[in-house]
Amino acid sequence: MEEKRASMWLTHRKPRETLLEKGAGALTDQELLAIFLRTGIPGMNVLELAQYLLTEFGSLYQLMASDYQTFCEKRGVGHSKFTQLQAAIELSQRFFSARLMRENTLRNPEITHDYLQNLISHREREVFVVMFLDNQHRVIRHEEMFSGSLSCVEVHPREIVREALKANAAALILAHNHPSGVAEPSEADRLITDHVVKACALLDIRVLDHLVIGRGECVSFAERGWL
Repeated sequence: MEEKRASMWLTHRKPRETLLEKGAGALTDQELLAIFLRTGIPGMNVLELAQYLLTEFGSLYQLMASDYQTFCEKRGVGHSKFTQLQAAIELSQRFFSARLMRENTLRNPEITHDYLQNLISHREREVFVVMFLDNQHRVIRHEEMFSGSLSCVEVHPREIVREALKANAAALILAHNHPSGVAEPSEADRLITDHVVKACALLDIRVLDHLVIGRGECVSFAERGWL
């Protein structure tokens, strides 16, 4: 019995040891999830539980995006583990948000991409986010201004301009998600971007980029030369 306990304890330690020795990026999805789950359930150690959940949901993304009811339907997990994972998601979002406030978004575009991936890639409906920037291209604040259906969202350029003036913003970054997971912009995406750019130009506010967020991918209008 003692040997079995020791063996299980070493198994539980392994992901943490890997993280300390090689960094978090060296962990598999299973190992990373096991760290946040912390403990297993009767008949499964924490690594086995992590693999079971990944298999049941199909991917780490689907697992983390699941709602309370769906998550708790799985064997051996409930509100405690659900809240642990939700807290991990919120912690990562707050970290990226705090980092975003300190950085020049043009010099470090990957920070913006990472933050928006965490913020809206998992949403089931389209949402339109505006990031308001100062004259040094640091984020003053960001706001989810519009939400829509599974395939579209109605955007009002005048409301964006009004909020930009309230924030005393010198520039903007626009972003929205594609719930399908495919980030390729539509013709409607390009058209509304043009409308927002023209409305902002009247008040000398620049639109630096429009980012379309998919699952694990991001398309930048600026990088494609569309702005």
